[in-house]
Amino acid sequence: MQGDKEILDYMNFLLAGELAARDQYFIHSRMYSEWGYTKLFERIGHEMEDETIHAEHFIRRILMLGGTPVCVPSAIKVGKTVTEMLQLDLDTELEVRDNLKKGIKLCEDKQDYVTRQMLVEQLKDTEEDHAHWLEQQLRLIKMLGEQNYLQSQI
Repeated sequence: MQGDKEILDYMNFLLAGELAARDQYFIHSRMYSEWGYTKLFERIGHEMEDETIHAEHFIRRILMLGGTPVCVPSAIKVGKTVTEMLQLDLDTELEVRDNLKKGIKLCEDKQDYVTRQMLVEQLKDTEEDHAHWLEQQLRLIKMLGEQNYLQSQI
């Protein structure tokens, strides 16, 4: 099946974002592990796995539509403190969210409802799981103070 070129190009753009999110989570999770924050390590490791699954969905859909996946991640941002890392991860998720919304609109315009549904499912995961959890952690840091929060992550 041959897909619309504009949708294929946009899906490769989204794929680059998912690969970047995966890599950023990978680095941050390993930093948490090194620092002894096992709870953060486990959760961010889970997020890395989710991003890998999202990337796989893009790759499979691109291939099904006759395109060639371009597996080059976008630039990543590595934090130096836990608060900065959580904020950078949230910024990445919010950027992914906005890009998914644009992709959904494009799919509607091009009447590719199967790809649209895939993007809607990823948007739900991005908003309800990833971004929401990161917002909760940043809120806890403000409420408890960074040192108390970090103590709870050991």
